[in-house]
Order: sequence, then C-alpha cells, then structure tokens
Amino acid sequence: MSVWPRLFLALSLSLIPWVRANADLVVVVNARSGVERLTTDEVINIFMGRYRQLPSGIKALPIDQPETLPEKARFYRLLVNKELPEINAYWARLIFSGKTIPPQQARNTAEVMDWLTKKRGAIGYIERSQVDSRVKIVLELEP
Repeated sequence: MSVWPRLFLALSLSLIPWVRANADLVVVVNARSGVERLTTDEVINIFMGRYRQLPSGIKALPIDQPETLPEKARFYRLLVNKELPEINAYWARLIFSGKTIPPQQARNTAEVMDWLTKKRGAIGYIERSQVDSRVKIVLELEP
C-alpha cells in the first residue's frame, strides 16, 4: 500500500472524535407530551430546578446523560455556559438546602430514550442523529 492511502485513512480516522464532539445536541420530549417548542429559558429553568412543569401542564421529568459522556458537559456549556464542576457545585448547594433535586441521572443514552418513551413528562437531550418518532425536538442547541 502506498503512503497516500495510509495517510488519508489516518487523517480520516483522526477526524472521527472531532465530528462526534461537534454533533448537534437537541432537547427532546416524549412525542405525546403536548409540547411543541420550548424557549432556552424554559429549558434552563427545568434543568436547573427552578420549576418542573412543562407548558402543557404535565410535570416535567428532566433526564441527564451520564457524566462519562461528553454530551452532558456540552449540554450545560451550551445551555448555561457552565462547566460540569460548576453544575455539580450548584446542585450540591441546592440539595443541601433542600430546595429541589437534580435531574434524573441516566446510565446511558439508551436509558434516556427509554425514559423519554415511557414518561409523558420526560425531557432530555441527545444528539440529533439519535432522534426518532418516539421523541419531539423542542429546542436546538447552537454551538
């Protein structure tokens, strides 16, 4: 094999993490939730524990991706311009004060999708490529 095909292959493989790290994140709800769109402020208020009700009147159940996945850090950076240690400190203060509880913590993206499918008030964030008919995009997060 000549040098060019190997060089092309090496460069192509090195771009895969960059493409995944920059995939579009979207906020999604159960398709039967009655919610068509949410504002950024509404999503912030739901995920930061300020209120837990969707505009349709259904109790909101926010679901976080696991901390081991880059989607969680990217979500909070895009949503509130905070890094995960800042988000964790925020929740530690609120939990200690007894004011509210953090979003449910999923073990993986498949579990996020499972909760979104089973609970009408579920709201989560996933990569656009994972959206299917079970969920509805209510907010697109811009990098």
